Order: sequence, then C-alpha cells, then structure tokens
Amino acid sequence: MSPSIKIFDTTLRDGEQSPGCSMTLNEKREAARQLERLKVDVIEAGFAAASPGDFESVRAVAEEIRTCTVAALARAHRKDIEAAGKALEKAAHPRIHTFIATSPIHMRHKLKMEPRRVLEITADMVKFARSLCAEVEFSAEDATRTDPQFLCRVAETAVRAGARVINIPDTVGYASPEEYAALITMLRENVPLLDGVDISVHCHNDLGLAVANTLAAARAGATQLECTVNGIGERAGNAAMEEIVMALHTRKDLFGLHCGVNTRQIHRTSRLVSSLIGVPVPPNKAVVGANAFAHEAGIHQHGVLSERTTYEIMTPDSIGLKQNRLVLGKHSGRHAFEDRLRRMGYDPEKARLDKLFARFKELADKKKSITDRDLEALIHSGYSGNNGMFHLDRFNIHSSHLQASADITLTCGDRTLQAQSVGDGTMDAAFKALEKMVDGSFSLEDFFIHAVTEGRDAQGEVRVKLRHDGETAIGKGLSTDVVEAGILAYIHAVNRLTHSGGPAPVE
Repeated sequence: MSPSIKIFDTTLRDGEQSPGCSMTLNEKREAARQLERLKVDVIEAGFAAASPGDFESVRAVAEEIRTCTVAALARAHRKDIEAAGKALEKAAHPRIHTFIATSPIHMRHKLKMEPRRVLEITADMVKFARSLCAEVEFSAEDATRTDPQFLCRVAETAVRAGARVINIPDTVGYASPEEYAALITMLRENVPLLDGVDISVHCHNDLGLAVANTLAAARAGATQLECTVNGIGERAGNAAMEEIVMALHTRKDLFGLHCGVNTRQIHRTSRLVSSLIGVPVPPNKAVVGANAFAHEAGIHQHGVLSERTTYEIMTPDSIGLKQNRLVLGKHSGRHAFEDRLRRMGYDPEKARLDKLFARFKELADKKKSITDRDLEALIHSGYSGNNGMFHLDRFNIHSSHLQASADITLTCGDRTLQAQSVGDGTMDAAFKALEKMVDGSFSLEDFFIHAVTEGRDAQGEVRVKLRHDGETAIGKGLSTDVVEAGILAYIHAVNRLTHSGGPAPVE
C-alpha cells in the first residue's frame, strides 16, 4: 500500500475569500456535505471571528459533518481562538488552525513586531488553542519569504506548544517547485520534532505554480496538502483540489502516494461549487473543464477511437463524468425521476425533491428529451432553492428593431408588484422594469449566458453580478427561455442583497 497523504480542503474559507465567491450559510452546508461525500480529510469551514455570519457557518458545518475533521481559522489572538473553539464545540473531529506571519516584510510592516515577540506569541497562542481543542494546526504565514533558520525556530516552538500540524504556506505564490521542495526538505532535516507531526503545504497561484509547488512538496515529504475546489481563492486562487488528486491518482508511479478522496465525486463537486458561487469553470480547465475530455482534431479522434490511452490519461468515469442518457420525458413519473437522481448519485431530502420534480415536469413540457446534464442543471440551479423576498409571477416581452419593452409582475409576501419599461434590448428592458420594483439602485457588473445542453430547446443559464451600496451578489437563473433565465438571475441577485440588508420593495 502506498503511503497515505491527507487532503485539506479550504474552499469554504480561503476559496470564499475570492472576490464575488461568497456563500450563504445554507450554501456552505450544502458544499460541506458534498466535500464529506468526496471524502476529503479536513474541511476548513471558515474564519469564526471574522463576523457573526462566519461564526454561524462554522458552527453549522461543525454540527453537521461527522466523518471529516472540521477546522476553523484563527489569528494568533486570544479572541479569535476563543471564537474558533466555541464554533467547533459540537464538531465530531474539531481542529483550531491558528497562524501568525513570520517573514521579515510581514513582521516589520504588518505586525510591527520583532522575531522574538513572534516566537512568544506562537508559543502562548498554540498552548491556548491546545487547551480548547485536542488538535491544533499552526501556520507560519508567508513562510516562503521567511528566513529559513527562523522558520525552523517557529516550527519547533509551535510543536513544543502542542501543534500537531505545521503548515508552511506559500502565501503570495512566490516560490518555484524546486525552492519549495528544498524548503520542506530543509525543515524535515533540521527540526527533529517534526517527526510524527504532519507537515502541511498551502500554495497560492499568483505565478501559476500552485499545483506544481504542492506536488513538489508532497514528493519532498509533506503529509497534508491544502487546496480548493476549482482552485478558487484570493487573487489568482489556490492549488486546485481536482488537479492535485488526479495527479496523485494518475501518476502513482511518480508520486507513490495515496489519498482517500473518492475521485468519482470530483465532477459533481466542481459543478456544485461553480453553481453556488456563480463562477463558471473555464472550458480549458484541467480535469473538470468542459473540454478536458473533448477531442476535435481528426488525428486525435482517430487515436482515441483506436485506443483511448493515445490521448486520454484519465477516463471521464474516473472523475464521475457520465455520458448523457435520454431516459426521461414529460410522461415520466416521480419514481423514475427519483430513481434517475439516485443513479446519478444525488439523494435530496423530500422537500427539495418535491420542488425538483415540479421543475422537472415544467421543463419536460418544454423539452422532448431530458438529459443527465439537464437534471444536473436543475439540481445546481441557485434559483430553485431561493427563499428570498421577491418571486417572479409573470412577464411579457415585446421586441422590434426599434425598441424592446418589458411588463413584469413580482410577488413579495402578500403583495403584488408590477412595472413596465423600455430598453435597448429585451434584457435591458427587463432589468429596468425589475429595478423599478425595488428600493435601490444597482449596477450590473457582469452578465454571462451559456447553453447547458445542445439543441434548439436547450436550457440557458444566465449569471449576473449586481452591486448595491458597496455589496455585490451573484444571481443565477435557468430556463429554456434565456430572457426568463435573465430575469430569474436578476431576482436571485436582488434577493441575496436583500437577505444581507440590501434593498426593499418600493412602497
């Protein structure tokens, strides 16, 4: 059996810090459940002291997840660590993850501390965290720009204070694979106390080297790899979980390492996270992009048909990507629908299943054949699970070469709102009508539309990003009518802003 390596997923913490990638509490819970199905070793649920909302989301994930370790991040401050400990009280396997910067540039300009003081705080706060939680991880922020001798002293101090995981992050994505591997090797050779302690690595992608650095560190002896789904994260993102896992899986001959991740859940996890944050996966994205298993060049097609391994080093099935099967239509019943979802690996609770079935029947009246991709789109549609203030009742659109007009009716509790507007196009007219019905001015920062499936009756997915009073929200809409999808996406975004204290209906 190959040596085992742990996968630490920080999608819900570092991934969510990516601009525009925030998630609600329920969305975090849904993502955490899927990460548990994926069988990652650690789920970093959030930064408990950052806000009341972050605290509640960490607590909710900690209460729900039973088979993975749940970690909460905390600065090396007593109040941060107390908040993390409290949020993790009901976790089956809790971990407090505390950190302090150790590079000269961070100590001088951010912390305004001498190295001696950083060592003192490391010892005191790791001991305090250890008094609240049996498992403590310590991170030396900006480790790759830290003096190596000082980094050794910090690591030794943290282990003596009770840390069982020492994280050596490439916080600003500065290192090269050779440098990073050498740093891990140096620590292992010069800090005997690290024997029996997990050495973790956490890489950012500023130079496009996050995955390469992570894998180089794994070969050098790191025993925990920190990453995010789809590589989301601050700035250019983090090391992508799916790329790390499939590299270990595909190149066992090179790495000689085993991780417990269920690779057949990778595609589903990627789609879910993309849907929750409203950021599409680029088609050329490694492993999970739409083109990852597509072959257009004739010579490639011929090769794959003759022998798959000529151009495919992984199989679609290895990441849970199934071929479409046309098995459902408007005459299909609830039992067939539920059975299809279970065969696809989904097991929604009854209330959600009822809503999904109702939406399936609506879709089946518009499409002759329902594919697995159609069903996945319904499952991951952000609007389908939306319980916000505004709901679409009906709409009427008229368009000519001169002008477009929209007449839209919404419900808001027991009230009915209606507005008409004209615009340069159908979407412009619709959005202007919608804005009349809420008390708030919005700026449309992004608009994205794509077809979920092929054919003239394909479902279209629209994603919009709205800004209101300094807050942003991404909304998603799905329909065979792209104008309806755009309206639903706009309403979804408005509802998310309303939920966070944004606009209210016009009186």
